[in-house]
Amino acid sequence: MSELIVIYDGQCDLCKRSITWVKKGLPIDAISYQDGDLASFGLTTTQCAKSVYVIDGQSQYNGADAVALLLKKRGNKVLAKLLSASGPIGRWGYLWVANHRSSLLVRTLTRLIRV
Repeated sequence: MSELIVIYDGQCDLCKRSITWVKKGLPIDAISYQDGDLASFGLTTTQCAKSVYVIDGQSQYNGADAVALLLKKRGNKVLAKLLSASGPIGRWGYLWVANHRSSLLVRTLTRLIRV
């Protein structure tokens, strides 16, 4: 098993494409929350339906913090720092995207991710 475990929404096109992109530059174990044993990570379906989770050893991150960690470990340090530095704005942006996965804006963003 990889050092990093990512639990994501396996039915979300943006999530799936993002996982494919991350895997090209970082070894991760990606688990769709619909198929994973969430209890073994201390998580529930309700939690995972709302946010991506990253388990890094004994630490657990979710939402914008999880995305920033993946970006940093993948080598995209500037993007990671920008997301982290944005604080509440970055967290709000993540929540907006997570809650509007079928919107035109998110579908367009999905198409822009090169895998």
